[in-house]
Amino acid sequence: MFAVLKTGGKQYKVQSGDTLRVEKLAADAGETVQFNEILMLGGDKVVVGAPLVAGAGVQAEVVDQIKGEKLIHFVKRRRKHGSQRTKGHRQKLTLIKITEILESGADKSGVKAAVGAGSVAGVAVAAAAASKPAKKAAAPKKAAAEAPAAEGTKPANLLTEARGGKADDLKKISGVGPKLEGLLHENGVFHFDQVAAWNAEEIAYMDDKLSFKGRIERDNWIEQAAKLAAEQE
Repeated sequence: MFAVLKTGGKQYKVQSGDTLRVEKLAADAGETVQFNEILMLGGDKVVVGAPLVAGAGVQAEVVDQIKGEKLIHFVKRRRKHGSQRTKGHRQKLTLIKITEILESGADKSGVKAAVGAGSVAGVAVAAAAASKPAKKAAAPKKAAAEAPAAEGTKPANLLTEARGGKADDLKKISGVGPKLEGLLHENGVFHFDQVAAWNAEEIAYMDDKLSFKGRIERDNWIEQAAKLAAEQE
């Protein structure tokens, strides 16, 4: 699927995995930000905002803060003294990589909103960060035995590797991008039938374990996975 987002006064059509340059954002390299001004969602079903798509969002990882190509501006005044001047300018940009497109629930994701570094909101974010007191030294970690267990029950059908050495394309499940697919693989989930077989307690476990924030139920992963598994038979 794709989305059309708005940032820095421009519109961009993006898909999961795309890398693009946008007007400078108030964020550091490595941070994950979320664009909330979504004008359109496309895929199996096209949704056009009025003017924005309610609850939709696009999450991206900030790769680096960069500058655009140098532009030369030549100024010449014909009258009076005939002065002339040459100026150079390089626009400040942010390089981002699209990690996920959310059709709904973006307002509850808890991910930092993407705001321009030169906007009023961006200045406020920077000022707030500068005014925060230094963090106290972290308390020593509790022993593993004292760590609270994840809610729910660990799924019994987790695998150490994909069956036959070939995993299903979990990105076909709506809301699953390359990053989430990688997390699922790391935790023993490689096939649609594994997801389709989860019960309520196992869903709660995976939701808490991978910090999905209710995404499994919100995006109907179980129904989608069951349908995709049936199509493979």
